[in-house]
Amino acid sequence: MKKNLFEMSSNFDDGWSSDNKTKSKPKTTQEIKNPEKHQLHFAKEKRRGKVVTIVKPFLLNNADLKSLLKSLKKELGTGGTAKDNSLEFQGDIANKLRLSLTKREFRLK
Repeated sequence: MKKNLFEMSSNFDDGWSSDNKTKSKPKTTQEIKNPEKHQLHFAKEKRRGKVVTIVKPFLLNNADLKSLLKSLKKELGTGGTAKDNSLEFQGDIANKLRLSLTKREFRLK
């Protein structure tokens, strides 16, 4: 371990690290469910003066979530992204999105 020039009678053992770049990500175990078992919530946010429609939580694996996003973006004619088990779409498209998700047998709250 490097000698710290600013030690103030502290004991820094080998298990201690001040490097904040080596944070470990918490492991999240996600249960993958069928579309009929989902309870999706809708939210709207304003970001930089524009509306973003958010739908969450999706309990799907990453590949299925991305393929769902791709098909919804194509069907709705809008942009969007997948972040942390949620889908974010550009614009106020909640009504169209509800119809598309119910066609795919997702349950909404």
